[in-house]
Amino acid sequence: MTSIGGAEMVDWNLAVATATRLVRPGPDVSRDEARAVVAELRRHAKASEEHVRGFTRMIPEGHEPQDTPVLVVDRAGWIRANVAGFREVLRPLLDKMQERRGSAPGGAVLGAVGGKVTGVEVGMLLSFLASRVLGQYETFAPPSRELPAGTGGGRLLLVAPNIVHVERELEVDPHDFRLWVCLHEETHRTQFTAVPWLRDHMEGEIQSFLGETEVDPMTVLERLREAAQSLAGGRPEGEAGEDGGRSLVEIVQTPAQREILGRLTAVMSLLEGHADFVMDGVGPEVVPSVAEIREKFQQRRARGAGRLDLALRKLLGLDAKLRQYRDGERFVRAVVDEVGMDGFNRVWTSPNTLPTKAEIAKPADWVARVHRRADS
Repeated sequence: MTSIGGAEMVDWNLAVATATRLVRPGPDVSRDEARAVVAELRRHAKASEEHVRGFTRMIPEGHEPQDTPVLVVDRAGWIRANVAGFREVLRPLLDKMQERRGSAPGGAVLGAVGGKVTGVEVGMLLSFLASRVLGQYETFAPPSRELPAGTGGGRLLLVAPNIVHVERELEVDPHDFRLWVCLHEETHRTQFTAVPWLRDHMEGEIQSFLGETEVDPMTVLERLREAAQSLAGGRPEGEAGEDGGRSLVEIVQTPAQREILGRLTAVMSLLEGHADFVMDGVGPEVVPSVAEIREKFQQRRARGAGRLDLALRKLLGLDAKLRQYRDGERFVRAVVDEVGMDGFNRVWTSPNTLPTKAEIAKPADWVARVHRRADS
């Protein structure tokens, strides 16, 4: 990314340093236990490939598992990986904002200061998330020396300390829980490796969303300030005004972005709901205590944590992500019940067969559009 006056819009190195310094330490484990956890997660990730493929009937085309490696990381490793991904996805937007700021009086000075301020803010948010994410399929990771050439950037991350922390908190069988988590994340890897157009489609939607962003830095900062003020309790609890119930993502957008965000929300609901559906479908055969794990994990999702945690979830839009799991899983289950797994898999045919946000709530409408019209 080119810089104005030697400064970037976001000081990414400072973001990593800030997040790494602020992130909470993981659970106490001995070195031998840590090695055993890492080894077991790798074994479960490998075993999950066959389980997920057999249940979903989704076979990656010309894509072998080693093409999308599994990385078992600690919290600092997750932070570094995600900063690299954010930097790649946000590059076009930040370049536009940087050009706009560079042409303004004093732009270079503002850049030097603003980049560091934003780096600290990004780092604070990453430190919050780094202790909560169990795993992810990192779709937009940039090429790196850690990855084989031609992988398209995809890699599966499993955050070992967070998995250990949650299994202890829930008091569930650790071996079953680790496999259960791997089944969910392996489903995401299968989605992207078995559906070749999915990554480019999502990247295009994200870039369209960012391309519609007002690139005046002062406007963006003002909207961020409004979001923070609404979150900080400017209104009594339960008396949300126009922006009171909206997340930062919802506030910082134009009308055109709302349409794009609706499509992205539908896709994310599908992907997350499908992963939960697969996890529950495979679970009874390979995870003996799956019913107990699922019940306790759902209670944990619903319960959340303290007031600060809930406030940050609202600010970041994470409460919307929790709804995506629930709504998406209901959609997948209803469609599979109606037309079977092969009928559901028509969803992966093209971007035109993806459900709309309205269809996620009304699965019968998707079945009518994709099946009955196509079969008539």
